[in-house]
Amino acid sequence: MPFLLRYDLDRSRPRAGAAFKDLLVRAIAPGVLVFLAIYGFGLALIGPMQSWSTAEEPISKDLESHRTSLWNSITMVWSHIGNTEYVIGFCVLMMLLVWWRTREWWFAVVPGIAIALQASIFVAATNLTDRPRPEVSKLDPAPPTSSYPSGHVGASTALYLTLAFMAHRIDNVVLRRVVQVVCVLIPLLVSYARLYRGMHHAIDVAVGLLNGIVCAVLAWLWLRRKEARSS
Repeated sequence: MPFLLRYDLDRSRPRAGAAFKDLLVRAIAPGVLVFLAIYGFGLALIGPMQSWSTAEEPISKDLESHRTSLWNSITMVWSHIGNTEYVIGFCVLMMLLVWWRTREWWFAVVPGIAIALQASIFVAATNLTDRPRPEVSKLDPAPPTSSYPSGHVGASTALYLTLAFMAHRIDNVVLRRVVQVVCVLIPLLVSYARLYRGMHHAIDVAVGLLNGIVCAVLAWLWLRRKEARSS
């Protein structure tokens, strides 16, 4: 079944029990494996691969040395896009909008599943690894979580990538392409902003991106769908 068309080719309403089972088997269980991989890599970063932090530090230092008031202001906006309150608020708004337009709750909840999955993996991994942030001046208030992985990047990636998937239903081709490009671009802007503003190492951002991408894909595939048989 084509990846983007799975909710179009089968628009049948799932039963609650079957949907819950699919959520456990197809999203939550793989999410546990993703967490173990991210956590394991995090332990390596603060252990036998600790020298990587020394190798990453020049990147943060170089970005710090090239800061300007203009880019400080621009990246502040980009960084705030990934704030928890904005991500959750926009996610809820989009789920309500999609549900109102489609009346397909199983389709509307996809961004919520992606955000919840990403957040669970991020919170567990960041608290257990406790990696220090870069040794540069911080332009944002440092949250209580550690540097690894980036929660801002993971959350924005999980949210906007699922919205890019969902945007294939927009009939107007130009509008559809614009929405999809913007949705893909936003996590990249957030990633650069978090690096520029001294909040994360490069690896923290890369793993945050990976976490968001994987969670978006798992959320998109959370429900079993079947192609309608041609008569």
